[in-house]
Amino acid sequence: MRKQTTGSIMKYLLRGAFLLVLLFLVIHLMPRALGHRDISKKRLVDAEAPWVWQNPLPQGNDLRGASFVDANTGTVVGYYGTIVRTTDGGNSWTIQPSGTTQNLWAVSFADVNNGTAVGEGGTILRTTDGGGFWVSQASGTIVQFRGVSFTDENNGTTVGEGGTILRTTNGGNTWVPQSSGTANTLFGVSFTDANNGTAVGGTIGQSEILRTTDGGQHWISQPNPGTQFLFDVSFTDANNRTAVGDQGTILRTTDGGNTWVPQLSGTTKTLYGVSFADANTGTICGFELGGTGIILRTTDGGNNWVEQTSYSLPQGASAFYAVSFTDANTGTVVGDAGIILQTTNGGGQWNSQPSVTFNYLYGVSFTDANTGTAVGYENPDGMILRTTDGGSTWIRQSSGLINTFSGINFYGVHFNSANTGTIVGEEGIILRTTDGGNEWVQQTSGTTDYLYGVHFTDENNGTVVGFLNGTILRTTDGGNHWVQQTSGTTDGLFGVYFTDANNGTVVGNSGLILRTTDGGQNWIPQSSGTTNQLRAVSFTDTNTGTVVGGDFGVSTILRTSDGGQTWVSQQNPGSDVLLGVSFTDASNGTAVGQAGTILRTTDGGQNWVRQESGTNRDLYSLSFTDANAGTAVGGYGAILRTIESEPTPSPTPTPTATPTATPGGITLSASGYRVRGMHTVDLSWTGATSANVDIFRDGSLVATVSNSGTYTDSIGVRGGNVRYTYKVCEAGTQTCSNEVTVRFGGPPL
Repeated sequence: MRKQTTGSIMKYLLRGAFLLVLLFLVIHLMPRALGHRDISKKRLVDAEAPWVWQNPLPQGNDLRGASFVDANTGTVVGYYGTIVRTTDGGNSWTIQPSGTTQNLWAVSFADVNNGTAVGEGGTILRTTDGGGFWVSQASGTIVQFRGVSFTDENNGTTVGEGGTILRTTNGGNTWVPQSSGTANTLFGVSFTDANNGTAVGGTIGQSEILRTTDGGQHWISQPNPGTQFLFDVSFTDANNRTAVGDQGTILRTTDGGNTWVPQLSGTTKTLYGVSFADANTGTICGFELGGTGIILRTTDGGNNWVEQTSYSLPQGASAFYAVSFTDANTGTVVGDAGIILQTTNGGGQWNSQPSVTFNYLYGVSFTDANTGTAVGYENPDGMILRTTDGGSTWIRQSSGLINTFSGINFYGVHFNSANTGTIVGEEGIILRTTDGGNEWVQQTSGTTDYLYGVHFTDENNGTVVGFLNGTILRTTDGGNHWVQQTSGTTDGLFGVYFTDANNGTVVGNSGLILRTTDGGQNWIPQSSGTTNQLRAVSFTDTNTGTVVGGDFGVSTILRTSDGGQTWVSQQNPGSDVLLGVSFTDASNGTAVGQAGTILRTTDGGQNWVRQESGTNRDLYSLSFTDANAGTAVGGYGAILRTIESEPTPSPTPTPTATPTATPGGITLSASGYRVRGMHTVDLSWTGATSANVDIFRDGSLVATVSNSGTYTDSIGVRGGNVRYTYKVCEAGTQTCSNEVTVRFGGPPL
């Protein structure tokens, strides 16, 4: 499937003729087409958020940890400080305010009330009322915690980067460092009582298993036959334990860890989570980069592991990260994009939470508060979703097109009435409906450009723009005929907006703004005052308009009140590229962008205020039908909705995610490309003073190299929905750089 890379990478792709060819040669993941079960009884509770999830449900951030204390009561945690709770076995889920936007990696509840969640930046959160209120606890460190285990409300242990182990005996009021004897990252920890516990982790070519019998006063490294990272460990008594890891690794002990024996998993996928209900009955979950997830089950202590496939998920996300069973039959698996699978019969059937897609959505258009259409990627026919109830339900529509090799991307959609709308997409695709999408008819565009923006002023007059060849297409008969217009540029064009049949504005790469007053017979360049990429445009009358975009950590907002003769840069609290904008009148407007950015103004942009989106998913498009009712769409099928009773946002901007601290002043940058189709990433850094540095990808150490300032990571993955997060640390220390994420596939940022 197709996803986005960083703005700098893809912008370079667009500007280089040779690399443009590579864009067309991208090989995309084709996951199996999966359905989903009846979801009518599911509901979402999140009364405090200005923006609420409509897809996926109950929310769409990656979930990394799960802890159930009984068949009904459980908590799952994940990226962007996500905490979600159920007390009725998953029939309903409540999103709980965590007070942080740091990624949470693990959670452990000792009973229905007392729980602890841990994550990046030394984050430790504690609740004593089942998550009604979460309190941040002082960890005394900024390392990333990856595992946590509590045996009662007072006694708990958390583990993480650099062999870090912290222990509490008073419910987290104080956390005390313990000596692990290793610098390897510890990913998982499990205690059977206050004294007996095991932590697992590793480094390249080595599995790390540590054991304590005195509450962590002493941690002893246990010899084992593993040569791969271990990510999780589970045991039901002091003797029987199972650890899982990379390359399908399963290790088992029946003597408290004196001896560990490999078990045959039957897979080379990464096994990331494990949960045993008793000495014999256990479940493992995992994933394959660019591939599918996996669930394994044993009822004989691991002598035999059987893959379970009795689940249905929409395309777009299939990585499983954590599993929690409360008895032999009742369990939950969580993963990518908010996946929640639940079983009550030992995995004979896994039921999924309600989602219509996990694939990327790039465009959305509403004609009133209830009626809207969203479009994006799907294999084989492209994604078209329709709602007539304000997004309470989204229904798939058929495009009538088929591309079984790589699927189809639809990038833009515009409806000028409830029934009449147009979709544009890759390779010159234009689709038209006059019956609300019951039938979509392909129109002849005369181009193979990737068409990204579309706007109609009435049923007949419309304009489409493309981002490979500076394409502008015009119709005056509802698309029966499309005529190519002279844009005067070969730069990428992304956004288009007309206030009437004659007056329109187009925006694109390198700060490009084009204006027409004669329906596109002539397009005149306007001075934007920026070289940043401009992604979207919205006008409320012939003279008053706003353009958004950005580049290299800068959010760009431009405003005109004279039809573009002058464009004025507006200050805003964002630092991420803005990808969509919607104004309903001269005063009220909203912009969305990378990393879940949502900015709001009620005074024509004199003041922009950050709103809490609840996600770090990239948001590509939005549509408001009045000052208060709007919908935004984005990565991994994200659909967010707001219906505010008060149009004025809080005057205090919601803080952005706190970045990982960089105590050594190391600055890291990254760029991605393909070598014979394989993902390859060049890293460069400055500020490291040690002789050697550790290279981390997605939290795992991939190499220790000399401090030359550069490193090339040849990953060996082809195509797919893949992103990689890197950091560089001075070898064997926690003196680390900023984190940089590189993403492969899809349209440019």
